[in-house]
Amino acid sequence: MTKPPRTPSKPLLGEAKAPIRSRPRQRRDPAQPNLPLDPMPAHIEPCLALLKVRPPKGDDWGYEIKWDGYRLSVHIEPTGIRILTRGGHDWTHRFPAIKLAAMWLPVGSAILDGEAVVLDEQGRSDFGLLQQSLGGRGGKKMSSDAIFMAFDLLYFDGHDLRNSELSMRRQLLEDLVPAGEQGDIRLSEKVDADGDTLLRIACEHGLEGIIAKRLDAPYTSGRLGDWVKVKCIQSDSFVIVGYERSTVARAGIGRLLLAAGKGKKLVYVGGVGTGFNERNARELREKLDSLITSTPAAVVGRKGAIFVKPKLIAEIEYRAWTHDGKLRHASYKGLREKQDQAAVFDLSLARP
Repeated sequence: MTKPPRTPSKPLLGEAKAPIRSRPRQRRDPAQPNLPLDPMPAHIEPCLALLKVRPPKGDDWGYEIKWDGYRLSVHIEPTGIRILTRGGHDWTHRFPAIKLAAMWLPVGSAILDGEAVVLDEQGRSDFGLLQQSLGGRGGKKMSSDAIFMAFDLLYFDGHDLRNSELSMRRQLLEDLVPAGEQGDIRLSEKVDADGDTLLRIACEHGLEGIIAKRLDAPYTSGRLGDWVKVKCIQSDSFVIVGYERSTVARAGIGRLLLAAGKGKKLVYVGGVGTGFNERNARELREKLDSLITSTPAAVVGRKGAIFVKPKLIAEIEYRAWTHDGKLRHASYKGLREKQDQAAVFDLSLARP
């Protein structure tokens, strides 16, 4: 839980031995111009990272660790704190520790862009642990384990910063959320290393990957290439279109059947039979059984398959693609929330 600021090492002005008095307040000069203030946006569509095989090179790029959680924005407003998903849904009530930490930040108004994560024992973000802390997909639990890794500052004390360069936004963010702090809002630190070196180190430590950001770029909503992600292990979102039963597997799920998008169609890309624990397998089976249909959403061609309506989106970790377009060495990580608006892997945009 976030703690109040520690006692300052130097006395405050009002605590000094000799009383300190301010000078009388002067009338404002009518000729003095008012400083323009920007209206605070109610919601900002996030800047998204473009997937690349190798990190970009050059002094105009900065590098960070890629976090595996839920993309959120923390709005510090005159009326209180709001925590929004990237689709604009209000999840303030689900992250009470992050809300409290935001209340202690020394700023009147701000919008922080970042990721809610739960860290494992090695300090790595774990999407499965985050899902468990929130009660699974569609769960209503509050997560006291989640922390917010802040990596951008979009609005600051009455000023919209989106047209400013990233390097300037980061400087203000680091003043607001200092590096090394271990509270419930932490800085996603910029790492002083070239992209190839950082990627190698990240992969050696079992992290998901890295993010490269153009330092001189403004903040632009969408996936335009100013931010680039490079993954150690591939992880993408796929639609569950069915499952196969098992008499020995947990909750009777032997294999989930997955599909990717291709235009307006869904295309079967294989299945996943690992990554479940007893709890999430049981919850998943209940959701699947409520969606059973006789009409397959994709051409699967597997005997004994039980088809479901394409309502559930799973985050899947995998090593590669087979020559016939199927996932290789796939592992289930968890279900994506509807409010998270996870983008389903699109075969027409990314060739396996």
